[in-house]
Amino acid sequence: MNETNIQIKEREHQEDLARLRGLRPIDDDFMRCIFRENIPLAQLVLRILTGKNDLIITQLETQMDMKRLVGARSICLDAYGTDSLGKKYDLEIQRADRGARKHRARYHASCMDVENLDAGQDFEELPETYTIFLTENDVFKMGKALYQVERINLGTGELFDDGEHILYVNGEYRDDTDLGKLMHDFSSWDPEDMYFDLMKSVTRYYKEDPKGVEIMCRAFEETRNEGALSKAIAIVKNLLQEGSMSLEVISKVTEVPLEKVKEIAEMKTV
Repeated sequence: MNETNIQIKEREHQEDLARLRGLRPIDDDFMRCIFRENIPLAQLVLRILTGKNDLIITQLETQMDMKRLVGARSICLDAYGTDSLGKKYDLEIQRADRGARKHRARYHASCMDVENLDAGQDFEELPETYTIFLTENDVFKMGKALYQVERINLGTGELFDDGEHILYVNGEYRDDTDLGKLMHDFSSWDPEDMYFDLMKSVTRYYKEDPKGVEIMCRAFEETRNEGALSKAIAIVKNLLQEGSMSLEVISKVTEVPLEKVKEIAEMKTV
């Protein structure tokens, strides 16, 4: 006998609670929640990563879509901040090494440039930018805490000094410095095991406070729904390719709204 909807929902809820207990700040789903509208936490993290103890973050967005060129590939920034001097910071949390490849860092930096220069502005008005990849593994395998990437004028041996900075942070690094402690906190699932109060309190909120737990479970549900819709749309495309069913029947068997099926069919026709 198939499970009822209530039973399915309860099973999924218990699975979500179990999953939540094991999440760490370096995990995508959890990272997006703990940084959302949390300027103090973003400021703490960026101060440690950049070494700028007086850095003041004035604006922060999570999951920000950037696409100002028609036809260009869009990107979604994990955490995008602006400081009191107008400098821009893109903080990307990457568990998989392939998510922090060199060309991706280059593209993220270029997207920030396009986003921050309007028609009629001089190129010198481009803000200073920091593209920061915090990786779970030491992607360069040299045991360093940080890998700073800067352009160099090979003719003079001097820094090019164009205002673009790329920084890789080794999530495996551990020592008694603030950076080593921060990397420990990013990889910890237990708030009581964390060094920094800001990280500890926000982790405890989303894992233990009923309101925070509800927000996380809702995020899990949205992710499930998005995954189910993606699978259904893939089936719609296959059925349209076969051409053996009407749009109405495809909508009924896949539970994808008819308007969405028509939209997909028109795109395939074009």
